[in-house]
Amino acid sequence: MMFEARHTMDALTTPAAGNSDAGRESGGNDEAATGEMAGALYAPAALGTSSALSAVDAPVGGPGPDAPPVPVEGPALDGSIGLAASGVPTASASADPERDAPQEREPESGTGPAPDLLHGERSAGRPSTDALRVRRTLAEIEPVADRATSYFYALLFLRHPALRDLFPPAMDTQRDRLFKALLTAAEHMDDPRTLTEYLRQLGSGHRKYGTRAAHYPAVGEALIGALARYAEAVWDQETEAAWVRAYTTISQVMIDAAAESELRSPAWWRAEVVAHDLRTPEVAELTLRPDQPYPFLAGQYTSLETPWWPRIWRHYSFAAAPRADGLLTLHVKAVPAGWVSNALVHRARPGDVLRLGPPAGSMTVDHTTDSGLLCIGGGTGIAPIKALVEDVAQHGERRPMEVFYGARTDDALYDIDTMLRLAKAHPWLSVRPVVDDRARFPDAVRQFGPWMSYDAYLAGPPGMIRSGLHALRTAGIPGSRIRHDSVEELVAAGD
Repeated sequence: MMFEARHTMDALTTPAAGNSDAGRESGGNDEAATGEMAGALYAPAALGTSSALSAVDAPVGGPGPDAPPVPVEGPALDGSIGLAASGVPTASASADPERDAPQEREPESGTGPAPDLLHGERSAGRPSTDALRVRRTLAEIEPVADRATSYFYALLFLRHPALRDLFPPAMDTQRDRLFKALLTAAEHMDDPRTLTEYLRQLGSGHRKYGTRAAHYPAVGEALIGALARYAEAVWDQETEAAWVRAYTTISQVMIDAAAESELRSPAWWRAEVVAHDLRTPEVAELTLRPDQPYPFLAGQYTSLETPWWPRIWRHYSFAAAPRADGLLTLHVKAVPAGWVSNALVHRARPGDVLRLGPPAGSMTVDHTTDSGLLCIGGGTGIAPIKALVEDVAQHGERRPMEVFYGARTDDALYDIDTMLRLAKAHPWLSVRPVVDDRARFPDAVRQFGPWMSYDAYLAGPPGMIRSGLHALRTAGIPGSRIRHDSVEELVAAGD
């Protein structure tokens, strides 16, 4: 199996403005810079960030359980990869900014046509031929997923040993994330617009790892090798071609998005801690000053790396709407064995410098409608909810906004005073604290309502999001009007 790379970013591989250390982080070695690439493609990232999806990249709100050190995202698969040996068609090598611009701040991004991700005609309501073959493969390897994923990494690191240094020492959670991400991608293969939206954000975000077009053939070869070995009963030439087509086209979307993003923003930002406030013994509010403008929307999140744990990135939602002074606010809860979260809560001090990836996530307010907003925040998941409240207030809107703030104990409602002050200042805002087990907390929402005409937002731990989705759907809110970021990713990469 041979993959070849066609470079669409030859002129765009130098470190971005303001990030002159980008090349040094990977030693200036193109191969080494691939490092977390496996994690990117396979990270169960943000397919669930759109309102219609439920699954994988962005941690909403606060941190979930902190896993062993694993990259939250790694360089993603890349699109200028063609299968030279088999003659399977490759994706176009030209970047199309209108089609593939990553979703960051520009309202026009994502307006172009979504690329055709699959081969084979698809009739209404029925999956394409390629989708059927891919899902058949996944069903075959599901019982041996752990072995298949371990074999994937073994192939990757054996054939490209320089890549191993860019991964954290512990790989157990990384292996779990791989298969979950493949399942997620397969689930949405027949929804190219949704999948492309996710891939654009992923491709843009993974620039911080130094990902380049030339890195992705290694991932593609290892993927095909692992699938061929562990899905032998269903593996044939047509199935292999289906996987190559999907991988090739998905990769191209990410390469094009990265190229477009590089014209507009740095790969990462330095951000100085200017304030560190312990809200509880285990929850800290950090105020950061980025070294250059950091454009984001209320409800989005960032990826963060600390100087104490290099190459370990964690996701945190912004706890305030964009400010005129450019400062950023995060809420962080220290979780057991959470390397990054504990460092941020108990070690970080004013003057420390962190690194931030680009903003991501689609748990944002649609200001073109006047629908009511139903917001459910559990624990530090109240952070993005508070940002949404500030955003609505800044827009001068008076649309009804109902916030349910849940925690296991009274003490865990660390930001309730702030939320109640906001409710007192804005008559359109209602805040209801709920102290209960988080698994049952969303059920309390059904006692109020009706909610059928509301847009719903969920932020918090994975269990709360899952039960919240069920509670909101049974309350009559269609899935297309429920927004949240991340479920599995909170478990896998936690803080």
